[in-house]
Amino acid sequence: MEENLTKVLETFTNEIKAAKSLDDLEKLRIKYLGKKGEITDLKKSIAKLPNEEKPAAGKLINKTSKEIEEKLLLKNEEIKKALLEEKVKEEKIDVTAHFDKYESGHLAVINQTMEELESIFQNMGFDVVEGPEVDTVKFVFDDLNSPEDHPARSTSDTFYINEEVLLRPHTSSMQIRVMNEGKLPIKMVSAGRVFRNDEVDATHSPMFHQLECLVVDENVSMANLKATLETFIKEMFGDEMKLRYRPHHFPFTEPSLEVDVTCPICKGEGCPACGNTGWSMELLGGGMVHPNVLEACGIDSEKYTGFAFGLGVDRIAMVKYGLDDIRLLYDNDKRFMEQF
Repeated sequence: MEENLTKVLETFTNEIKAAKSLDDLEKLRIKYLGKKGEITDLKKSIAKLPNEEKPAAGKLINKTSKEIEEKLLLKNEEIKKALLEEKVKEEKIDVTAHFDKYESGHLAVINQTMEELESIFQNMGFDVVEGPEVDTVKFVFDDLNSPEDHPARSTSDTFYINEEVLLRPHTSSMQIRVMNEGKLPIKMVSAGRVFRNDEVDATHSPMFHQLECLVVDENVSMANLKATLETFIKEMFGDEMKLRYRPHHFPFTEPSLEVDVTCPICKGEGCPACGNTGWSMELLGGGMVHPNVLEACGIDSEKYTGFAFGLGVDRIAMVKYGLDDIRLLYDNDKRFMEQF
């Protein structure tokens, strides 16, 4: 019995030295101490020994079993310690390293441009007002002297919620809202989103942004309009930017005009971006407030005159930053946004 136990202990000692994992230890425990293990078999064999040898054999088996258990326990702690050290090494945090886990956000190009526009006009003495994006036909078309058969009234151009309510296609409705308050004189700007049923391309989007400007007072003239536009353009784009006025027609202004500015890329010399004309896209439109619009808002058109113009904030951004595609402003391309 003693010889058998010595061989079992020697074999176990060699095998436990080779154990590398907790699974290996579990297999050894089962092999030697399990229900069908070698120590268990030796315990069963005690019954076959003479009575006088049984006590000594039992003590010897228990001693060997205890040694095996102790060796398993020590090896278990050794392997666990090694695993913990390896895990700590792998998961070690380098407190000296600098990682920008979170990046600071900033205003989108459109929001930056609107804030800059509002700031320029505020410095010129204009009030900034806000209005609803969902408005009525009365404010959007009727009181702005828009004919019943005007194309802008059709569902192919404008998004209607019902016959009397729609998504505003321009910020010009803010002219009516402010004039209806009856507080004169008026000197205001209003910026915000507008909606039109346009196909998406390099210069059009079904949702874009406008800024509306309105001045109503006694003796307001076209000269005041041109002076305001030229001051604004110089403040926004710099003194080298030139303007070009073209006659136009809008139902709510008479006379009316459109304004072009020199191409920001070639500075008026002519390049592929401007079709070699030296001029950028049409930037804004406006004119003298039509007397019918003043009268619809309860303002005496014999005593008061005014001018108004609306500009595309998106197009202002495109001109200012030399962009050739309006979709860049809405694609959420991180590479683009990080430039601003």
